[in-house]
Amino acid sequence: MILHALTAIDFNDLHLNPVLLPISWGSHHLLDIKWYSIAYIAGIVVGWMYLMRLLRAPGAPMAKRHVEDLVFYATIGIIVGGRVGYVLFYDPALFLSWNFFALWAGGMSFHGGVIGTSLGILWFARRNKLSWLRIHDYVACCAPFGLFFGRLANFVNGELWGKPANPNLPWAIIFHGTGNDVARHPSQLYEAGLEGVILFAILWFAFWRTKARYDPGKLVGLFLVFYGLARFTVEFFREPDAQFRGTIFDNGYLHMGQWLCVPMILGGLWLVWTAKNRRNRVTPIAGDESVA
Repeated sequence: MILHALTAIDFNDLHLNPVLLPISWGSHHLLDIKWYSIAYIAGIVVGWMYLMRLLRAPGAPMAKRHVEDLVFYATIGIIVGGRVGYVLFYDPALFLSWNFFALWAGGMSFHGGVIGTSLGILWFARRNKLSWLRIHDYVACCAPFGLFFGRLANFVNGELWGKPANPNLPWAIIFHGTGNDVARHPSQLYEAGLEGVILFAILWFAFWRTKARYDPGKLVGLFLVFYGLARFTVEFFREPDAQFRGTIFDNGYLHMGQWLCVPMILGGLWLVWTAKNRRNRVTPIAGDESVA
């Protein structure tokens, strides 16, 4: 028993199924409700609920009546930006194929989702004459939920696995269908912990235990820095995407995900460094009293 506990875990022994609920009509299979879809929905819903909680704190950049519109624009940004980003950064050939629209086949980029969400927030803020940067700060505090659920869904799908690990590593996983059934790092779980749990804790502390929310750009800057560092680190334990194997993004060089993190980290550092200069008297959207 002790020897078995010190060896890698076979992924099949976990009995995980990417499909939560298959839907059929008689003998006809209609569609599958997958955990990956549920992860997106859960991330948006839980983030929505947490955003409502954040808006109760003094100095909110918008009223609760704005939240539904914000969630709509952000969701469109996540989906469109995530897909366009994946095609642009990871599989440009899809631009010329109908498979560009095949979201159910997988292929979403977090970095593209960030850009799409930012554009959605910018559009929303301009329409409502609100501070787009301060709204970004609040949305950034909610983003780790989606990252956490998304990485768990990656693990359930048995995708985006890690590099080969020591077979005696107790938490190493043998993912089948990788070409060689060797023990690998569960990089999806590493990312869930760093990008989800740890990043949420950092932003929670900055929001509730400091006055960072009064410095426009500081919270979103912290998000960019610590997400970038987490993703950059985990990529050392993660296999590069199949289309990049044998290229400059493999064979000991930085992965595509790491290159995309560099401007995130630098931009985040700039936002944090300059946040104090953007601070002013903050008036809640629902009242007149300055609170900062």
